[in-house]
Order: sequence, then structure tokens, then C-alpha cells
Amino acid sequence: MNKVEITVDGGYKPSEVKVKVGEPVKLVFNRISDKGCLDQLNIPALNVKQQDLPLNEPQEFELDTSKAGEVDFACGMNMFKGKVVIE
Repeated sequence: MNKVEITVDGGYKPSEVKVKVGEPVKLVFNRISDKGCLDQLNIPALNVKQQDLPLNEPQEFELDTSKAGEVDFACGMNMFKGKVVIE
């Protein structure tokens, strides 16, 4: 399974990730800063709501890549956003 690392530090880096249809993917969010509202994560397509992102403790989420499309994610207040493009 491929891991896609997303650093959470004043936003999401990278804020857009591209993966291939059918390729198993695990998203790994690592919050390295306590600034802003990035201590919680929402990924509606995965039913992730207000998931805590502890500082310096990577959190992993498996992504269904069986169909092309986009999977959006955002901070708890929906101010910082990103997406995974499945193509």
C-alpha cells in the first residue's frame, strides 16, 4: 500500500495529491505545528468528522481508489482545505 504523507503546518502540504484509480493508498496526516484550527480533520467521503490530529502523532486513513473522482479534506472549522484527485 502506498502512503501519501501530508504535513499539517499552517495548511496542508501538499494541499492536492494525485493518485491512480485502483492503487491502494493510505493518507498520513502529520501535524507539526499547534497554530490555527488544524488540530481537527474532516474527510466527508471517509465519514471522518472532527478527527483529532495530535501534535507530532501521524494519523492514517485508508482511501478507496476504486473510482475516479476527488476526495476533499478540511480542518475542523473548514478554513483550510485540500483534496485527493483519483485519476
